[in-house]
Amino acid sequence: MHNVLSTKELSATERAEFWRSAVSNTFIPLDVKLLEGAPRTASITSRRLGPFQVSRVEAGPQRVVRTSRLIAKDGEEYLTLSFQHWGTALLEQDGGQVPLRRGSFTVSDSGRPFSKELPTPFGFTAYHWPRTTTGMTDRSLRALTATVFSPSTAGSTASLVASHLTRLAGGADSYGTETAWRLASTAMDLLDILAQERLGREPVTQPANVILVRVKDYMLRHLCDRELTPERIASAHFISVRYLHRLFQEDGTTVGRWLLLRRLEMCRRELARATSVAAAAGRWGFVSASHFSRVFKATYGCTPREWQAASRTAGLLPATA
Repeated sequence: MHNVLSTKELSATERAEFWRSAVSNTFIPLDVKLLEGAPRTASITSRRLGPFQVSRVEAGPQRVVRTSRLIAKDGEEYLTLSFQHWGTALLEQDGGQVPLRRGSFTVSDSGRPFSKELPTPFGFTAYHWPRTTTGMTDRSLRALTATVFSPSTAGSTASLVASHLTRLAGGADSYGTETAWRLASTAMDLLDILAQERLGREPVTQPANVILVRVKDYMLRHLCDRELTPERIASAHFISVRYLHRLFQEDGTTVGRWLLLRRLEMCRRELARATSVAAAAGRWGFVSASHFSRVFKATYGCTPREWQAASRTAGLLPATA
């Protein structure tokens, strides 16, 4: 479910005060200064994904500051990863300055003062979560903050973080509670790996959790492929099939079960757009519509058509679907 805050219906004189309140209430208390005389339309669209609050922010030039006074006043500690879609930004924290441009991201920590200036109209997606939900050390977190990451190299950890978070934001409405928490946990694992790389600590032999994160990301990028077999997955990561199965067993599932659930989740998302059962099944790697319908019912307790009908009744689908 989305929560939308917008200044569209407000007069120019009302927009500034509304926006200051919207930014602080969505994230953390911040001093917000607009850098244009007549504020343009601005909006924040937010939804929950496990521990993450995922917010799409679009607005005009401004500067936001997290002061020691505000930190002492509310005592909240959150981490925010901002992925820049357009416009530029300059983040300052811990004595460092980092410029953000399209496609780059950075992390800020609300427990320490920072400022962020956005001199032109901009759009970014912010992933905002309590610091207590991550197991990262303070040193690891400091390796992420005030650092710009440009995921331009395919297969790099920064690229994996960016692609994983982009998929999370795109599918946030279709994930169940357990799946949302698992995928958010994977995102935090990736961030921890990124921090270790910044600290020069990445071991020559990657630990099991690192390999599993990369395996899952690979599988998510190839969900549509019917030929995505354990043999192919293992080969792509230079591990044995036996070791691949052991990784998933230690994670409390199996390769096949994890893959099936991800494909079913994507099918549910397609069906919510009034897509036909056969089209959804074919797109996400199922061998036939009948096989898809059987596993869908076994997993969710209703057939795909029954789920579509229930969604239409609830107003989630157009009446003509």
